[in-house]
Amino acid sequence: MKRLFSVLTALTVAAVLLVALSESKQGRLTVHAHNGCNEATLVGHYGLSFSGFQNENNQSLPFYGAGIAAFDGAGNMSATFAYSLNGTSSTGSPYTATYTVNPDCTVSLTATERSGGDNFVGAIVGEGAEILATDISAPDTLNLNLKRQ
Repeated sequence: MKRLFSVLTALTVAAVLLVALSESKQGRLTVHAHNGCNEATLVGHYGLSFSGFQNENNQSLPFYGAGIAAFDGAGNMSATFAYSLNGTSSTGSPYTATYTVNPDCTVSLTATERSGGDNFVGAIVGEGAEILATDISAPDTLNLNLKRQ
């Protein structure tokens, strides 16, 4: 009887350890950088929206907008968007930029339209289906989201 109890106890402990180990492996967050992106990952038309603050005359003003962007797969982007700056709306602003894509699917966009330009950095999501970026050009603070159409 003691021997049966010892065997059952050992099997129970083994089962508990097995379950605990499998749960810890499944519950562990592992991050792997995606590999294999390049400029050709971004090609075609994207809907875009942005929001944040634009510096005008040493004032940080609310700046929001939406529009359409086109990526050529070779490092060039053009866009047209409507926007609101501090509550005053405008439509049809043209925008051009160059972009570079790193193998880990990070991206940088540099505006060529405005003097001084904007510099966005971010990440490509879903094999090019979406781009999430933020403006790193002080003193502007803008977030940009682009989704493939």
